[in-house]
Amino acid sequence: MPITTDVVIIGAGPAGLFQVFELGLLDIHAHVVDSLPHVGGQCGELYPEKPIYDIPAYPVIGAQELVDRLMEQIEPFNPQFHLSQTVTELQQKDDGRFTLTTSTGTEFDTATVIIAAGLGAFQPRKLRHQAAADFDGKNIHYKIIQAEKLAGKDIIILGGGDSALDWTIELHDKVNSLTLIHRRTDYRAQPASVNKMKALAEDGKLVEFHGMVRDILVDEDKFQGLSVADAEGEIHEIHGDDVYVFWGLSPNLGPVADWGLDIEKRQINVDTEKFQTNVTGIFAIGDINTYPGKKKLILSGFHEAALAAFAVQKHLNPTKRVFLQYTTTSPIMHKRLGIEKDES
Repeated sequence: MPITTDVVIIGAGPAGLFQVFELGLLDIHAHVVDSLPHVGGQCGELYPEKPIYDIPAYPVIGAQELVDRLMEQIEPFNPQFHLSQTVTELQQKDDGRFTLTTSTGTEFDTATVIIAAGLGAFQPRKLRHQAAADFDGKNIHYKIIQAEKLAGKDIIILGGGDSALDWTIELHDKVNSLTLIHRRTDYRAQPASVNKMKALAEDGKLVEFHGMVRDILVDEDKFQGLSVADAEGEIHEIHGDDVYVFWGLSPNLGPVADWGLDIEKRQINVDTEKFQTNVTGIFAIGDINTYPGKKKLILSGFHEAALAAFAVQKHLNPTKRVFLQYTTTSPIMHKRLGIEKDES
């Protein structure tokens, strides 16, 4: 029998988790589907220990800690998670509701769908050079966990985006040596991070190198480092114990691309009032959506989740007036949050 519900959220990253909270405040229960075996999305899968600096009230918070706090925040609303399964089919019925089926055969009969799937079915872009696969997960990595275990090691970081620069800055004084390799002289990371990295390089606290990886250095089946060509084509041997590759993700929308949604450059077009797609009852929040002025920030996903929740409430009860209630003063909000207020 299908699971009958008001809303199914596709994606259990930060935006999807906060969507549970915003819906819960409006007394709407959520089911959450995610292809990963755990919650957290990209934060949990790719950079659980990455420091994040732009979450309100947190000067710095680790990605996994953010996920953990979001899980704590939504606990009063008892969401039901369906992990290690992807949504394979989505069909709208004559009455406007949706039939949603997952790869494990779980079926939902839902009034609304909120797509919070980040970049879709993502995989890190990998080193494709000969012998790279032999050291995958041993000396070549695509995420950092337990950063404290890198103490005393010679580390190579590949990439020019925020993840590469953030980890370069974070680890430079925690390891024996650190070399950052980027193929170009310009970076995609935040200018402040680039300036900080360059200052550290000038002080001799890390090495900045521009070039293309040509091969994996191996000696008697042991990983030794990378062979890298500079702009003039000269080959340099850069030795290290471990390589961390932050070349970004290879996005794939998967079945989402076949659901009749208005898609532009692998992103779903939405309005900025409801964050609804071109299909009534289907909403999209977080990195998977696009609209004029869109910024791919976790903060933006939180804002989108709040407005989408009110839109879902209106969709479920179109004739009912919606009153904005504040969590600091509303007895109804306190009851839903499980907060006991001292009335004395």
